[in-house]
Amino acid sequence: MSVVLPAYNEAAILEENLGVVQAYLRTQEQGYRFEVLLINDGSSDATGQIAEAQRARYDNLRVIHHPTNLGLGQGFKTGFANSRGDYVAILDIDLSYSPEHIGALLEKIRAARAQLVLASPYMADGRISNVPWLRRTLSIWANRFLSFFAHGNLSTLTCMVRVYDGEFARSLVLRSVGMEVMPESIYKSMILRGRIEQIPAHLDWSRQMAAPRRRSSMRIVRHIFATILQGFIFRPFMFFILPGLVLLAFALWTNFWMVMHFADAYGALGPVAGDRISAAVAVAYQQFPHTFIVGLLSLMLAIQLISLGVLAMQSKSYYEEVFFLGTSIKRAVDGRREASGADRAPPRE
Repeated sequence: MSVVLPAYNEAAILEENLGVVQAYLRTQEQGYRFEVLLINDGSSDATGQIAEAQRARYDNLRVIHHPTNLGLGQGFKTGFANSRGDYVAILDIDLSYSPEHIGALLEKIRAARAQLVLASPYMADGRISNVPWLRRTLSIWANRFLSFFAHGNLSTLTCMVRVYDGEFARSLVLRSVGMEVMPESIYKSMILRGRIEQIPAHLDWSRQMAAPRRRSSMRIVRHIFATILQGFIFRPFMFFILPGLVLLAFALWTNFWMVMHFADAYGALGPVAGDRISAAVAVAYQQFPHTFIVGLLSLMLAIQLISLGVLAMQSKSYYEEVFFLGTSIKRAVDGRREASGADRAPPRE
């Protein structure tokens, strides 16, 4: 079992919280062998030095340093690439989710034979405690937004605390370097037909409120835009085609009245020199210019939205097929390399 702990500027809490995690893992040693991967993401404080000092205390601790701050997503990828466990758990070093969640996640992933299990404070029996109002509101609505657009009826897509099947996690090719890596990994797990489950969790900021004040790593505006983008990636239909269809209905209704105004003008015209249809259009436009302008513009915009939606859905389909194929090839190549390495390895004594 690999436990990945991304850390950025956590010097104030690192030693104490790492001790709490290790104490819990010792209670689970009858069922699992654990390794702990502490990913120091280019911290500018003493996080790196404290992490190195802890290696002498814990035989199962491995510390990996990023040369500069690369983001939470890169912490995920570094943890996956260096993990050796049959299962890989991600835990926030601030312990906003207690280490006991690891045991519950492991129990669920083994019982369900899933590839990914999420710790959700938003599902039935989940709880949220001591979280500031703004952070709590943003988190709740971000997850409601993403849950609406994503398939699978998941109550959370942004939770950091989760456990993966180890082989499955190492086969994921992730692109994000920020917090958007969390919904991205879920989306790509869906593409690969991975089974995703969730358990009720308790998000508790008691430790953060009691600890020395630290600078938040969350960029709120950037995170909002990233959440909207992830929603689009999950279901571009909702962003383009659905609004396009609504606008098309409005355009058809407006253009119906445009035709009616033309018919009235045409019937009211007496003998005219030249083209009677053109004259009727001119009269109708002179009397009801807003109907013509709004009707034609809305029709044009509706067609553009629907066209963009079709293209986006087509691109999404192509992307998912290519990602699925690429991941399958990567797994096959990795499997051959492992088999080849095992064939060359000397026999164990």
